[in-house]
Amino acid sequence: MRTWFVGFILLTVTLGLSAETARNTMSLTLSSPAFRHNGEIPARYTCDGEDISPPLTWSGVPQNTRSLALIVDDPDAPDPRAPKMVWVHWVLYNLPPEAGGLPEGVGKNRLPPGTREGLNDWKRTGYGGPCPPIGRHRYFFKLYALDTVLPDLGTPSKKRLEQAMQGHILEEAVLIGTYQRR
Repeated sequence: MRTWFVGFILLTVTLGLSAETARNTMSLTLSSPAFRHNGEIPARYTCDGEDISPPLTWSGVPQNTRSLALIVDDPDAPDPRAPKMVWVHWVLYNLPPEAGGLPEGVGKNRLPPGTREGLNDWKRTGYGGPCPPIGRHRYFFKLYALDTVLPDLGTPSKKRLEQAMQGHILEEAVLIGTYQRR
């Protein structure tokens, strides 16, 4: 703890920042108590289990953030040895910056107030867990801090949401999990 504190003071003095400014420059982070970064996603959160969303937590939200967006996708579809597409598992936007995370198994009725849902590649809203047809796939949980609350986009696709976010991304964080069916 002392080393970090000394490093923080050094950073503050070296850059000529106030302690408050230095604290506000912390990077956006995304994590899950269910799996570590680059670790295996437990079957509970996949089509082989309950197919519920894993719990997620975030911190270091930039000070000027007005909303957050979350996109979960798989760039290894259908076969990690010869990927042909990115499969979208979850699309959320206008999450309130102060939410701090999402509980396990969050559904439409338990999303933070103001949160909107987009379409996944099953053409429905909500979380669709990993269900790879072959091999070990990577699942990218991407959290975006935005300088605006987006207008009502209806139930946008990932592509439509990314277009709406252009020019508004303050920072992003990525959590990667993997899964292979047994």
